Amino acid sequence: MNMSVQELYASQVFTEKTMRQYVPERFISEYRSCIQSGKMLSKEAANAIAQGMKEWAVSKGATHYTHWFQPLNGGTAEKHESFIAPDGDGTVIMEFSGKELVKGEPDASSFPSGGLRATFEARGYSAWDPTSHAFINEGSLCIPTMFFSYSGEALDKKTPLLRSMQALNRQAVRVLRLLGDTETHSVTPMAGAEQEYFLIDKSLYNKREDLRICGRTLFGSRPPKSQELDDHYFGTIKPRVSAFMKDLEEELWKLGVPAKTKHNEVAPSQHEMAPVYSDCNTANDQNQLTMNMMRRIADRHNLVCVLAEKPFDGMNGSGKHNNWSLVTDGGDNLFSPGKTPEQNARFLLFLTAFIGAVDEYQDLLRSTVAFAGNDNRLGGNEAPPAIISIFIGDELQSVVDSIVTDSSYSKASVKPIKVGIDSMPLIPRDTTDRNRTSPIAFTGNKFEFRMPGSSQSIAGPNTMLNTMVAEKLRQFANALEAGTDLHSLIKQELLDHGRIIFNGNGYDRSWIGEAARRGLSNLKTTADAVPQYFTEKNAELMERHGVLSRSEMEARNEIHIEKYCNIISIEANTLIDMVRREIIPAVSAFENSLCMTVINRTKVLGSTGGVETDICRTLEESNRKLSDYISKLEDSLSQAPAADSFGAIRYYHDKVFVLMEEIRKVINQEEKLIPDKCWPYPTYRQLLFSV
Repeated sequence: MNMSVQELYASQVFTEKTMRQYVPERFISEYRSCIQSGKMLSKEAANAIAQGMKEWAVSKGATHYTHWFQPLNGGTAEKHESFIAPDGDGTVIMEFSGKELVKGEPDASSFPSGGLRATFEARGYSAWDPTSHAFINEGSLCIPTMFFSYSGEALDKKTPLLRSMQALNRQAVRVLRLLGDTETHSVTPMAGAEQEYFLIDKSLYNKREDLRICGRTLFGSRPPKSQELDDHYFGTIKPRVSAFMKDLEEELWKLGVPAKTKHNEVAPSQHEMAPVYSDCNTANDQNQLTMNMMRRIADRHNLVCVLAEKPFDGMNGSGKHNNWSLVTDGGDNLFSPGKTPEQNARFLLFLTAFIGAVDEYQDLLRSTVAFAGNDNRLGGNEAPPAIISIFIGDELQSVVDSIVTDSSYSKASVKPIKVGIDSMPLIPRDTTDRNRTSPIAFTGNKFEFRMPGSSQSIAGPNTMLNTMVAEKLRQFANALEAGTDLHSLIKQELLDHGRIIFNGNGYDRSWIGEAARRGLSNLKTTADAVPQYFTEKNAELMERHGVLSRSEMEARNEIHIEKYCNIISIEANTLIDMVRREIIPAVSAFENSLCMTVINRTKVLGSTGGVETDICRTLEESNRKLSDYISKLEDSLSQAPAADSFGAIRYYHDKVFVLMEEIRKVINQEEKLIPDKCWPYPTYRQLLFSV
């Protein structure tokens, strides 16, 4: 790195600072007004910004531009157009207009739409998101955009996220006004996505058909040592991994991604990168960039970055802890306890809003992290359980108890907490040790939502968090306007929704029974959770705040169903292929070699017994069992219903996936009996300890 970090940071981003070098100030002011108030950008300003953006990009070596968007497949998409235009004399000029900046028209026929548009209606429209900076990547100017149909329905992840941020801002400012705050003009939901991942040697990865096609291993015997000694977690980073991390950070810094933390995670070959958190929209864009860049940088180092939630059975999976908070335009974090009674009253109200929102819409929130990959992770090896609860720690629990029971508050006052402003005692920051078993934990000034999977876009979960809290704040504003006093409002809300608070061990089996007694949902799998997404209650919520229409929700529901069924089908067919083509023949070949050993021993020694005979019999029985299982799996796939109903998800989980897990057990036992030189695929020992 020849440049300093300060010079490198955002050097490939068209920031407002960079814009000043290429765009007249009057247009920058109009651009700023567009962002702050939603005012329409004039054609003249759009052309000026486009011209400046093009000049800057060309000066950086860019030859193309693309509207960079996030379709409903959960990834990113880009269609590149060159700046060149024929000049009539055999030469070309570099052109880029305001019209091309503001709106694009990519072919949308192959993106999932959930029935929002017919296949023959190929048009999808992309519209510039001026709140997210353009950047240069691989020689192209990338313009973050929204993506929608001809009739205006959202075909992407970004559009609903932006709508939810607006909805939350409206209701939060409304509540603050009722609390006497006349200075705050906007409230922004913030997010920070901690990204976990595995690094695998590329040559070994390419030999595993399941990793290449499915992103995870479909079988594999645990190595004698994996994570039992806790020696990998926060351990010394190996040189090859360190080189990858260094390159990754530099590339992310160029793109304005504030990569802050890097370390080894718990499982062998598992690592984590965490950024400084920012507004939800920027955090979402930057996390998508991070995942793309991780894969690209890994390839440079002859590594593969595996983002699947559970690539290796029996050890830690990878998540994406989503740190969520609310910040005013004045820089105040609404989840930070304050130094004045007024600030603490505000803190308690917003804390209560979050608690109430999560309890009231727990099924909806659970459905946003329900997909095939996360089913393999949730509930085991450091991942949170599928039952949603909120950890607030002992100190805040004392505050809540004081309000609900009108009892003394031991930490700050001998008197009960009354949210009457004047008598409000000082509320300390939470200093309780974090609870790694909790799906949602309060961590001092934010909530850490730990259920999202490592490969997942954070747009969906944050869209729902924003909208749920916006709804609860709307209810609060209505109550306060109707004359309900603040203390009564908070007390009643905590009485109604305190069941969602749980500070204990989420892995303890007794919690399952306790959660059921409290009336909390236990949606263990995608098959259980997805039906809870598109309900009347949730549709009304989304429509009320203008985040998603019923047709947009229904479309996403169809996509969830189809994607789950397709993933399980792909995994099952991959498993069949690997077993039939490689594993059964390899086991038979090894069994045959053992039989020859037995025959030769019999000729020489006259003995027919021995270890080899026992192994041969075990492998013969195992291979026959494996063959029968594979035939059953083929039959289950041939009888599978169309991937268009909740019944289809249920079938693929209960029939196909469950059978795949039984096959995994048989293969794992065979692998333990076969020498590496005879086993057709790299083992966990090789995959996890080769980098």
